[in-house]
Amino acid sequence: MRNHIYYTKYALQFADMQIPELVTVFNYQVGNTGWTSMRAYHDHALIDEFQRRSIDVSAVYDGKTISFAHPVKYDIIANRLLTIG
Repeated sequence: MRNHIYYTKYALQFADMQIPELVTVFNYQVGNTGWTSMRAYHDHALIDEFQRRSIDVSAVYDGKTISFAHPVKYDIIANRLLTIG
């Protein structure tokens, strides 16, 4: 997946964003039940960017599945995403 052109496109886009912007992008996906290969590239590039910045994403990602069941916020002290609600 990481070698696909669309993954690379999203990865480059996310690399230029600040953490609050990444959180906004994540929260925009909450409740979206549609699934396409494009969304898979987007979502994995997003999670990978959080991880590249050493942000703990365990509240929404178990290493295989990303959960968009709840919005998140960034805890700067703990350097992790926390679910809201």
